Amino acid sequence: MTEPLIDYSPNKLEARLVAIRRELHRNPELSLEEYETTASIRRWLEDAGVRVLDYGLRTGVIAEVGGLRPGQVVAVRADIDALPVQEETGLPFASATPGRMHACGHDFHAAAVVGAALLLKARESELRGTVRLLFQPAEEKAKGARQLIAAGALAGVSAVFGMHNKPDLPVGTVGIKEGPLMAAADGFVVEVAGRGSHAAVPEAGIDPIVASAHIITALQTIVSRGVGSLQSAVVSVTKLRSGTAWNVIPDKAVLDGTIRTFDEGVREHVLRRFREVVEGVAAACGTTAEIRWVQGPPPVNNDASLVPLALRAAADAGLETVVPTPSPAGEDFAFYQREVPGLFVFMGTSGSREWHHPAFDLDERALLPSARYFAGLAESALLELGARGEA
Repeated sequence: MTEPLIDYSPNKLEARLVAIRRELHRNPELSLEEYETTASIRRWLEDAGVRVLDYGLRTGVIAEVGGLRPGQVVAVRADIDALPVQEETGLPFASATPGRMHACGHDFHAAAVVGAALLLKARESELRGTVRLLFQPAEEKAKGARQLIAAGALAGVSAVFGMHNKPDLPVGTVGIKEGPLMAAADGFVVEVAGRGSHAAVPEAGIDPIVASAHIITALQTIVSRGVGSLQSAVVSVTKLRSGTAWNVIPDKAVLDGTIRTFDEGVREHVLRRFREVVEGVAAACGTTAEIRWVQGPPPVNNDASLVPLALRAAADAGLETVVPTPSPAGEDFAFYQREVPGLFVFMGTSGSREWHHPAFDLDERALLPSARYFAGLAESALLELGARGEA
């Protein structure tokens, strides 16, 4: 058995967390393929005496600290999957797998929550309840949270906490706000069916490319004329595929894209108008359109009752708090928030590139403060939620 990591001094613990992050970064694995990542996280936790639970997961780890004294159960979540991106950082610990990269910082999230687990383990006898640690696979495919929920990972949980690194916030800051923080992220595939013909005699066919062009233009009115100025939505067509030859009008065109919203009411309205516009314009052009939805996560919507807890934990950890601008990116942490009260924060990491960029990197000095923050937040939540339950 290796020396328990919880015996490390702050400097040694920071060095250990950096080493963990770099090992994960060097060995990225895609969604639902995180086998070695799972084994490594399990080993680090077990070596420190942290209980690893069996939920029948193929990838991902669920562990617990506490339970020696009665109380609530709170959860802390980190995602662990990487992206199909070719790394261009030039780091000495860059990805060793071509076409795979931790370009969203999930290696940072996992290492920081391992650190929180070690700090909590050192105070296990003092915890008034249990902290459940969720190392979740497949966030990038918006499947992992639902898998853990289906497996029972939130059973008995009173609140759940999570984070995402934020490159545009400096190390030492944490973004905390109630309400919407990240967007619902829905996708679509629209197949426009016309009738092919020779390009020299277009009147003999029904052109799906022209119809698609009209559809794309009309879709812009959903937001500009259908969503209030104090609300927010994005409709983006990102791909259009049609045709095989320069002198042939094809019989089909396919367009793909995404819809982002921060409010469930706005989401429902935009999706309904999308269908009406696509089908109506297609019919006006003499074509038909079939829509296939790629349903993503709902909006990340922070529980207001947990914000004071998060602010106090930030002050205790010596972190400056800011009210962050909501991000139009999606995050499947939102599925947990549909089940139990939840709060998601942005942790400042002083990065020079945005998420998913091939040169994405972050400042590892944010690791230890993040670990301390979540350890303190979880312990405070046990006390506060326990007191509320007794009131």
